[in-house]
Amino acid sequence: MFENLSERLDKSFKLLKGEGRITEINVAETLKDVRKALLDADVNYKVAKQFTDTVKEKALGQNVLKAVKPGQLMVKIVHDELVQLMGGTATDVNLKGSPAIILMSGLQGSGKTTFSGKLAHLLKTRKGKNPLLVACDVYRPAAIEQLHILGSQIGVPVYSEPENKQPVLIAQQAVKEARLKRHDLVIVDTAGRLAIDEQMMQEIAAIKNAIQPSEILFVVDAMTGQDAVNTAKEFNDRLNFDGVVLTKLDGDTRGGAALSIRTVVNKPIKYVGTGEKMDALDVFHPERMADRILGMGDIVSFVERAQEQFSEEEARRLQKKMAKNQFDFNDFIAQLHHIKKMGNVKDLVTMIPGIGKMMKNVDIDENAFKGIEAIIYSMTPGERSNPAILNISRRQRIAAGSGTDIQDVNKLIKQFDEMRKLMRTVTTAKPGSIKMPLFKR
Repeated sequence: MFENLSERLDKSFKLLKGEGRITEINVAETLKDVRKALLDADVNYKVAKQFTDTVKEKALGQNVLKAVKPGQLMVKIVHDELVQLMGGTATDVNLKGSPAIILMSGLQGSGKTTFSGKLAHLLKTRKGKNPLLVACDVYRPAAIEQLHILGSQIGVPVYSEPENKQPVLIAQQAVKEARLKRHDLVIVDTAGRLAIDEQMMQEIAAIKNAIQPSEILFVVDAMTGQDAVNTAKEFNDRLNFDGVVLTKLDGDTRGGAALSIRTVVNKPIKYVGTGEKMDALDVFHPERMADRILGMGDIVSFVERAQEQFSEEEARRLQKKMAKNQFDFNDFIAQLHHIKKMGNVKDLVTMIPGIGKMMKNVDIDENAFKGIEAIIYSMTPGERSNPAILNISRRQRIAAGSGTDIQDVNKLIKQFDEMRKLMRTVTTAKPGSIKMPLFKR
């Protein structure tokens, strides 16, 4: 997402490169390109115009310091305005109530059911909630089954009444069930339609009135672009929802919905779906998103994802093993699994400042780890624990068992040995004692 927009904005700022100062002429030329970039990204026309008008006003009112180049100043102004455009700060869901009730709304195919499961998983693991999922989509039989499957994957119970075709009654009974079984959170998945219709609106309004949710979220497919903004406005006029969820942000989308929707409905974007896995859900941070749009990376989100997968206790255990040169293939494969759980590899790379632009045309194979895993799993438990015993005959057997060449096995073992030596050096060295080789000029 946002790759094309990032590239276009980068080209726009280059118009100011080499300029000694900001003038009305060079600002107008730059912002003409910025507006075109926003429109090409499917940003609402009025939003794009308002955005560039605000940037122009702020840019012309700035005195450029000698230490700051005009292009750098423009990037700063655009960054700050992008943050404001997307809401300013992250907004959390309202979890007040006994139980707290979150009602989902949106069109069919927007990803409501999957998001309901993801949200239950996120609030259970990060906030210690005891959620109950509720299946109120009585028109699509697969929706009830899908919610039960998702619930079993994340260990969250699902309330459903397959024979009952009255969603209002199902929702009311589910809330009673939640109180009886001491669930402190109820997430209600509702029916959608292929297009907005009066029956759908009346039904979800009736559910809202019957259970009085503490939070109503509008779930929208980011890939629908400007249509998503129009749909959000229709739903907001009828439901006055509390926040927006953008799903499928990892898809081939131009990102216009994320930049337009906040302004049009004046409601915050609260969550973004970034993949198909149940943990592929992030709280929406406007500042971090602006950083990524402008190619500055998002190191905070990167660290947060890493912290979710790597515990301090495990880090200390590994440090001791590294210091004693006991880090083995069991530890190595465990770390690979942690990295895979952090998310899409290409997405992770773009979070690292300065790396995103360098890697934009590099094809990162998501299956790159599979060959390594196959080799390690073809080893015996004794070989994984004691790599020193991997002689030529063992390596030939491992290559045959993993469907790889002996050269691949040798390469992995060599890289592993080098990595282990480096780890031991780093963990045992005194601060400042490691001398890095200088590059020859």
